[in-house]
Amino acid sequence: MREFWIAPSILSADFARLGEDVDAVIAAGADLIHFDVMDNHYVPNLTMGPMVCEALQRHGVAAPIDVHLMVKPVDRIISDFAAVGATYISFHPEASEHTYRSLQLIRDVGCKSGLVFNPATPLTWLEHVLHKVDMVLLMSVNPGFGGQAFIDTTLEKITRARALIDESGLDVRLEVDGGVKVDNIGRIAQAGADTFVAGSAIFGSDDYATTLAAMRNEISAALD
Repeated sequence: MREFWIAPSILSADFARLGEDVDAVIAAGADLIHFDVMDNHYVPNLTMGPMVCEALQRHGVAAPIDVHLMVKPVDRIISDFAAVGATYISFHPEASEHTYRSLQLIRDVGCKSGLVFNPATPLTWLEHVLHKVDMVLLMSVNPGFGGQAFIDTTLEKITRARALIDESGLDVRLEVDGGVKVDNIGRIAQAGADTFVAGSAIFGSDDYATTLAAMRNEISAALD
């Protein structure tokens, strides 16, 4: 039986009161806290670095931290995030000169490794490195900005990724990021995802607990 996790993305949180906002979303039932790390190089935006992760750790945030690196190169910053408490560190294969080595580096510093696939990135990378991966992250928008609409063709890609994972027999989570909302999370779960990143759908809502409960209800209803 798969365990379903919801990972609010702090890209949509209130940075003027970030610690309190993260506390509130964890109290509301979030499973992971998702970091969207952008460098204005690999993607056309600039967001947060390891200091933000460290600040949340000092604030007392104990929930697992799910770091999505949209940076190039990736290897230099992996150890920085590991040192400040990251649980998962995921990166895009296009951003690494040696994908296998970067995945191994993440594990060597004590974190779980993830590989991220843009909407147009083929899943064929997984044929060679799936045994080094703890999380497959499928982007359902083009990376760089929050608040984008879900790309429906991602559903077929989720199904194919789920089949590859199941056939391997490995313990690999399947995460989806981009445009995930109450009204489509059920379809995303039905396609095979077990981890859901949502930013504006959660942090832009009036009540985090109500929104998270509604998402879990949609997942349950879709899989009944």
